[in-house]
Amino acid sequence: MKRFVQTARWLAILGTSAILTGGCSSSLPGTSGTGGAVATGGTVATGGTSGGGGSIAAGGSTGTGGLVATGGTPGGGRGGAAGAGNGARGGGTGRGATGGATAGSSGHTGGSAGGGTSGGGGASPSAGCGMAAPASMRYSIDVSGMTREYILSVPSNYDPSHPYILIFAWHPWGGSAQQTAGTGNSGYYGLKGSSNNQAILVAPEGLDFGGNGLGWGNTNGEDIAFLQAMLALFKSEMCVDQNRIFSAGFSFGGMMSNAVGCAGLARAIAPMAGNSTVSGCVSGTTPVAYMGFHGTHDSVVDISGGRTARDVFVKRNGCSSTTVPSSPSWCDGIASSYQPCTCVDYQGCMPGYPVTWCEYNADHQAAPNSGPTLWSFFTQF
Repeated sequence: MKRFVQTARWLAILGTSAILTGGCSSSLPGTSGTGGAVATGGTVATGGTSGGGGSIAAGGSTGTGGLVATGGTPGGGRGGAAGAGNGARGGGTGRGATGGATAGSSGHTGGSAGGGTSGGGGASPSAGCGMAAPASMRYSIDVSGMTREYILSVPSNYDPSHPYILIFAWHPWGGSAQQTAGTGNSGYYGLKGSSNNQAILVAPEGLDFGGNGLGWGNTNGEDIAFLQAMLALFKSEMCVDQNRIFSAGFSFGGMMSNAVGCAGLARAIAPMAGNSTVSGCVSGTTPVAYMGFHGTHDSVVDISGGRTARDVFVKRNGCSSTTVPSSPSWCDGIASSYQPCTCVDYQGCMPGYPVTWCEYNADHQAAPNSGPTLWSFFTQF
C-alpha cells in the first residue's frame, strides 16, 4: 500500500496520461491537445492526451539542475526526427550549427553557447538572419549524445531579415510536444493564433519521468542543456531577436518555465500551475519578467509551491512585497465559474522586469484564454 501511495503522488504532479485506478481523488485534466499533422513537412504522432488524476505531490527530489553543456550544439545541426510515428522524412542534415551561436548580447546574460537574453534596448538580430528558414515540422537534435526532439512552427510569411520573437512552450507530465503544438490557433497555449505569424514557436518534448510519462525532471541539468542546444541552433539558422526569448508552460511545463527563468535563459516567463521543486531553480541574480497563474485549490501542484517560485522573481527583480490590482487584468474576461479571480502587480520592480501574479477559482489546469494575455505580456518587452 505504501508503494502504491508513493506512485500515486508522482503520477499526480503533472496530469500524466496514465490513469490511476483505485486512487484517492478524481481524474484531473491536463491541457488539451489534438494530434495530426504539424504545419508543413512530415506528420507527427497523434495523441498527447491529457492526464489522469491522483493526489498532491508538489515535492520531489530529482534534478535541481544547473547549467551544463556550455558549448554550442553538437553534431551537424538539425535532422528530421526518427522513429515510428514522427513522420519526419529525413529532414537532411540541414544547415548544421557550426559550434553554436554566440551568447546573447550585452545586458543580463544567463549561460553560454545558446546564451542568455539581453536586458533591454532594441532588437538584437542573431547570426541566422538572412538565411532561409527551416520547415515547420518535428525535428531531432543531439544533446551530449542524447537525441532530443521538438516541434518547430515558423511564420508562414517568414522574412529572413526580420528578427523574430522566439517562444518555448513546455508540455505537462504525460503530455508531448504534439499536445502542446496542437493543430490550430489554440496551439502553444493559444500563442499560435495570438502571435499571428509574428513569432517562432517551439514545443520541446520531454523525457520519461518516473516511468509514468514524459516530463522535465532536468536531472543534472539535462533539460536546460536541451534548451541551450536549441537556442544555439535556432540563433545560427534563423533570424531571432536575442533580446526577446520567452517561455511558457503548464504544470510540469510551468515548473520547467520556472527553471528556465532561474537559469536566466529567457527575457520573460509565464508559468501556469508550476513550482520550482522538481525541475529545479539554480541560484542567480538575473532578473526575468514574470507572469504566473495558479488555481486557488489546485490539488496536484499546491498553490504554495507556485507562490514560492514566484517569490524568487519578486526578489531577483527588486520588487517590494506591496501589490496593487492589475489594470487591465486577465481576470476581467474570465468566466464566472473561475471567480473569485485576482491579478496583482508587485511594486518597486526594476524597470522592464515586472512581476504579475494571478490566482483564480480552479483546480489543476492551464490558465483559460491564456493566448492573448501571454502574447500581450511578452510583446511589451
